[in-house]
Amino acid sequence: MSAFYAAVGALFADPNIGREAVYITEGGAPQLVRIVARRADAVTDFGEARLWSETTRVDLRVAEVPNPRPGDRIEIDGDAFLIQGEPVRDRERLVWTVDLRPV
Repeated sequence: MSAFYAAVGALFADPNIGREAVYITEGGAPQLVRIVARRADAVTDFGEARLWSETTRVDLRVAEVPNPRPGDRIEIDGDAFLIQGEPVRDRERLVWTVDLRPV
């Protein structure tokens, strides 16, 4: 086990950073996973205008969710979201970052 793998595991296990969620593949069974939620605002330039929007992104461990796909569902504290766009893995290939939209 690498130091990075151990550090990621500790971050996801920390109750102040990680939290439980339910991951459901399209047409699959629910699976309890740990996530790190990021609910940052995004500012996008569009010509001369700047558009503000709320975003919901979460990090998932590759060890728990090896192949997240658009259309898969994540439930966080009773709120349901669908993955939109292609998930992106980190440099060490330990964490997926996925964009979510409410269902």
